Amino acid sequence: MKNRIVTSVLTVVLVLMAEFTYAQCSMCRAVVESDISGKGAGINNGIVYLMAFPYFLVALIAFGIFYKMRKDSQQEML
Repeated sequence: MKNRIVTSVLTVVLVLMAEFTYAQCSMCRAVVESDISGKGAGINNGIVYLMAFPYFLVALIAFGIFYKMRKDSQQEML
């Protein structure tokens, strides 16, 4: 039960913080916003993509480890 509460709270916090992740470092953002040609949105999206991919990989590896440990512990109970 406690694990579900922690997971739910973490999910809500991450969803609420999604808006803040769109803002990059102040120098990059200032340079992109000063661009007149309108290519700034693409650069911002690229920065967000490059930032998010390593976190996705870490989450995927953590899920795999969790799944394997859970599977092994269930086999020990039998």
